Amino acid sequence: MTESDPTAPSSTAPVGEHWKRNVTLFLSGQTVSLFGSMLVQYAVMWYVTFETRSGLAVAIYALAAFLPQGIVSIFGGVIADRMNRRVLVMVADGTIAVVTLVLAFLMLNGVTDLWIILLAVAARSVGAGFQTPAVQAMIPQIAPPDQLMRVNGIFGTIQSAMALLAPAAAGAIFGLFGLIPLFFIDTITAAIGIGFLALVAVPTLASISEKTTSYRQDLVEGFRYIWNHGVVRWLLVLFAIIFLLTVAPSFITPLMVARSFGTEVWMVAVLEVAFSVGMLLGGALVSTVLAKRSRIGLILFSIFGFAVFTIALGLSPNLWVFYGFMFVIGLLVPLFSTPFMTLVQETVPPDKHGRVFSYVGIVMALATPIGMTIFGPLADVISVQLLLVCAGLLTIVVLVIAVMVPSGRAAIAAARATQADPPAPGGVGEASESEVSR
Repeated sequence: MTESDPTAPSSTAPVGEHWKRNVTLFLSGQTVSLFGSMLVQYAVMWYVTFETRSGLAVAIYALAAFLPQGIVSIFGGVIADRMNRRVLVMVADGTIAVVTLVLAFLMLNGVTDLWIILLAVAARSVGAGFQTPAVQAMIPQIAPPDQLMRVNGIFGTIQSAMALLAPAAAGAIFGLFGLIPLFFIDTITAAIGIGFLALVAVPTLASISEKTTSYRQDLVEGFRYIWNHGVVRWLLVLFAIIFLLTVAPSFITPLMVARSFGTEVWMVAVLEVAFSVGMLLGGALVSTVLAKRSRIGLILFSIFGFAVFTIALGLSPNLWVFYGFMFVIGLLVPLFSTPFMTLVQETVPPDKHGRVFSYVGIVMALATPIGMTIFGPLADVISVQLLLVCAGLLTIVVLVIAVMVPSGRAAIAAARATQADPPAPGGVGEASESEVSR
């Protein structure tokens, strides 16, 4: 089979000598598509915040944006392990674009009810539930194992650059023209992203043609693999807690700005820009000088940083200090997410990537709305500042417990061993598999 046949079965992750071309096309297409999605994400969140000034309404938005993705990810990862992942990403991205286009035409005809907008947000979230695990599982198929951390870091850096441009662009367009033009822009960027991805050669795994198991059996097998794998299980639990105690409260930071500092669009736009500049710098660091550093060391360092600076957000005396702390939190995000994704990619065999990343997506998608169902209504009762301080303190407590318990120490040791003796492209070898499975 040749590389020009993207549906050719393959049991290995990288795609030969043309991997740089494939990675470049993949990153370019995903970046353009992501930029449009971010425009809509920021604008809709601001729209809900400014129109309602309600913590409950922001919580409902978070539920609409993440809960469907979490539910659908259960099936999305299984499908990503049963079909060509490039095709799955293209179909999901195209479906999201169609939903966005329909919403734009509805609003042009005077249908501007909040529940309609949130319904569209939920539909877009469904598409993301299929798209996200396939995207993460695709990277090890097009990049060599020794380049995974670097490629993930570059991906994160480019995403951060788009995250830097997106809030500024969204603020300008939203402030001048309203919500509808952003929907049309998102549709166009999705089409461009699909066009780039169509040029990427992504082989279909050989194991797909040999499958005799059902969807349900694959799903159970993925869960059983995670449950019996010490490193992956511990990472997922830690990932869930971080999203619950750190990421979820970050959704109420625009509410803090609106209540304490003002409701001008530039204020929340600058907040997102400060966060994105930090992410951009962090992504650059993790793809260069930190590329060979301990994966687990970076993860633990960044979690502690999240806790400290979440507390600092709650204690901010003015808006500009608040921006500074958001910058630092943004800086820490790639130091957590890139080593996390790389460690999972290095540890898990390629034929299970889709299912494992679907559970990552489930954790990410469910932890945030669960957290928001707590923090959102509480923000209508007590101050956002107090909530942020409490969330940061709880994160420190959880981190200490996670590191001190025997399973945590074993997982950390196994993760370090995995990086010191990296597995073959096909996944974790027999020796390392038995070492990290508990």
